[in-house]
Amino acid sequence: MAKLAIRGGTPVRRQPYPLWPFFDEREKQFLIEVLESRQWGRMSGQMNELFEKKFGEFQQAKYVTTVCNGTVALRIALFAVGVGPGDEVIVPSYTFVATATSVIEANAIPVMADIDPHTFNMDPKAVEALITERTRAIIPVHFGGAPTNMDEIIEIARKNNLAVIEDAAQAQGAAWKGKKAGTLGDVGTFSFQLSKNMTSGEGGALVTNNPEIAERIRRFYNCGRKPGYAWYYHFEISGNYRLSEFQAAVLLAQLEREEANIRTRTARARYLTKELQAIPGIEPVVYADYVESSWYLFLLKYRKEAFKNISKMDFVRAMNAEGIPVMEGYPFPLYKQPLFQETKFWKNGCPFNCSFYGKAPNYKELYHPHAEEACEVGLWLPNYVLHGSESDLDDVVRAIRKIQTYADEIKE
Repeated sequence: MAKLAIRGGTPVRRQPYPLWPFFDEREKQFLIEVLESRQWGRMSGQMNELFEKKFGEFQQAKYVTTVCNGTVALRIALFAVGVGPGDEVIVPSYTFVATATSVIEANAIPVMADIDPHTFNMDPKAVEALITERTRAIIPVHFGGAPTNMDEIIEIARKNNLAVIEDAAQAQGAAWKGKKAGTLGDVGTFSFQLSKNMTSGEGGALVTNNPEIAERIRRFYNCGRKPGYAWYYHFEISGNYRLSEFQAAVLLAQLEREEANIRTRTARARYLTKELQAIPGIEPVVYADYVESSWYLFLLKYRKEAFKNISKMDFVRAMNAEGIPVMEGYPFPLYKQPLFQETKFWKNGCPFNCSFYGKAPNYKELYHPHAEEACEVGLWLPNYVLHGSESDLDDVVRAIRKIQTYADEIKE
């Protein structure tokens, strides 16, 4: 008789992990306030301004601007630091596609760097080797909610007069040596998309402590307007990237519980790390003591040799059948996305063939061993799993041990 659930056996757990996203009466209260006020847009309401103020306090940032999503936040940040045609921007090769496509939208060139194999974050040494006379900015991604080595990134940037845009989409509340994510570089960007630790379904924000950058952000997100001028005066080629008052209301409620949520996820992550370190072939990613992750993801490395050589995808399917929502992560590095392999960019080959640049990087030639390995062995547990009890996390451990014991059933 089969033991593994994927072969018809009894799963380790049948009940779901805590349902995502979380909400309570606070979201309902704030939403009703906006509804009844009839001030549903940010230009007439107060929820965006209130959230910006409180999120700035939370992130230790003087200036915060809410926008419609995290991808737009990256695009605006590039504008705000002056990136444009002919410029190169260094991004990691293990990240969501928007980190690079926002650079292309700015008519600049994404140059991809390998990652640190221990954290899945951008490797500063790989960054330094890629700098040319065209390099204008670096976008470190705080992957999974854990900050990149910002000391070395900032040192490299200062030495080469480069801007630093922190892609902190997953890192609300995270910190590097006590300083909050998004505030170590020139500007930081956040996402409030559905899966994020704080969510309004969609949404984003930019933070900075630089007043000039803040002023440029404010112009770009609001149809090129400037404060103090009439509504129909426009000073930049821009668009409407504003967040609605309903979304800001939800975020305001989400923010009120986020510090407590981070404490819960941190405690659960420590517990799960200790338990998993006792299993051969499973390596939880461990951060330095001075890295405070937001724990958007709990990252693992899967070594198939300890599991009768069953593939990572077979392991994922078996875990899912046991009731554990582990995810495979990125299937390949960013440079292997069809977008980059086929160079599907703007008409006539822009921005690569424009007169300001005039050459086409060959992404097909790239091979980053650490990013490749991360895609081969990396596994993700979503944030809501870390909101379960220790008993719920024990089910993760039991499922892994069960699959390890009965791996032969998968190979049959």
